[in-house]
Amino acid sequence: MSQCDFTAVSGRLFSDGWRPGGGGTADVREVATGEPIGVIGLADVADVERAGKSASAAQREWSRASYKERASVMVRTAQALESMRADVVEMMMRETGSIRAKAGQEVSKALDELRAAAGLADQPYGQLLPHEDASVLSMARRVPVGVVGVITPWNAPLMLAIRSVAPALVLGNAVLLKPDVKTALSGGTVLARIFEAAGLPTGLLHVLPGDARTGEAVVRSRYTSVISFTGSSAAGHRVGEVAGAMLKRVVLELGGNNALIVLDDADLDAAVNNAAWGSLLHQGQICMATGRHLVHERIADEYAERLTEHARSLVVGDPKRAEVRVGPLIDVNQAARVHAIVTSSVESGAVLRTGGSHEGPFYQPTVLDRVSPDAEAFTKEIFGPVIPVTRFASDDEAAELAGRTAYGLSAAIHTRSMQRGLALAERLRTGMVHINGQTINDSAHVPMGGMGESGNGGRYGGHWNLDEFTYWQWITARPTPPTYPV
Repeated sequence: MSQCDFTAVSGRLFSDGWRPGGGGTADVREVATGEPIGVIGLADVADVERAGKSASAAQREWSRASYKERASVMVRTAQALESMRADVVEMMMRETGSIRAKAGQEVSKALDELRAAAGLADQPYGQLLPHEDASVLSMARRVPVGVVGVITPWNAPLMLAIRSVAPALVLGNAVLLKPDVKTALSGGTVLARIFEAAGLPTGLLHVLPGDARTGEAVVRSRYTSVISFTGSSAAGHRVGEVAGAMLKRVVLELGGNNALIVLDDADLDAAVNNAAWGSLLHQGQICMATGRHLVHERIADEYAERLTEHARSLVVGDPKRAEVRVGPLIDVNQAARVHAIVTSSVESGAVLRTGGSHEGPFYQPTVLDRVSPDAEAFTKEIFGPVIPVTRFASDDEAAELAGRTAYGLSAAIHTRSMQRGLALAERLRTGMVHINGQTINDSAHVPMGGMGESGNGGRYGGHWNLDEFTYWQWITARPTPPTYPV
């Protein structure tokens, strides 16, 4: 199914059929223990070009396939993933450091994406247009873009890959998938296996693990027409720069520094529950994670105290242990980065209520109180299990603080007044706002995207995928050719 499936993993699910890439090989190790899981081959520029040529040839035939055939492949892919669920969850726990609940949720989200993609196949894909000559048929129709380059990160590798791969394929395109080398199994091999099991025709999906050089080769490839990138804002700038210079469409879903605003009339129990989930799910390594807690000064002391008690109660460790609620960060470098932000923020006046230490990749859940808008814990995307609390005195100040960042991905507001919440939501420049919810919230059928440093406003989800993975083509048809004066 995939010309460039470069992964081999110990265990019955992933043991067959791999080859080294032109970029050599890399060991895959369990995040929590460092134990070896398997080996991946790394794709080089030549591998990317060979994959692009194969994908381009296969796409021409695939674009002519019946919409029912393309939808059926998505349905069968979902069935294949469901049948492998237990193995995939175990793999994700080992490779990504996910606790079981997060890994299971990610598989469920991936299944939702596949089923939603199946529904795209029979969406209307054209419009009749008026013409001054009533005998002329004039219409606009959507056509596949050709080959889509998909570049994905390590934090939710399965779901974030399928979110682009499935709609791109069902709309008649081929895909070059470049998963992050840290999670090439969960974000690459799993997709290769499930689409292969579903009978996706050969050459349509190529899995190309590698580093930034491999990613840039996908962007620069003469075969890719659209680039779908999910990752850091810094890397997104580079992808946008290269793709823009080549006049390629680029869809960027980048980082976030998302605010959860707790107004003075909020249900404090519910706010604390949502806040903890929003900041600590997958150790805070989610672009939509709650990065800033903006709390009204009347209730901020109690809010911070409740979150401190909760953070202290959580067991940190190997996610294979049932009692563990906070697993490891992706690696020790990420833990060191998080710790540097915490340390800097304390030095600038933040109060460390709990946490603030780590052993290897295991970072203790941390609550920082009285965080100033100038502190790094306020200004930076932390990507760790840190809860920074900043006080405000009015709704106007809350809106101003929420907007004091270059990011614009997600936000949440807690209040007992829907009217007050909606009024505040209108003032937030973010792609998503959830009143009496939390910032990590998306579904396969809704528009997903951000503004500013969080992306270029591109939207994944539902029929919005048509805007990303098809082009408009205008067609006219006349019963007889016109006659022009010469």
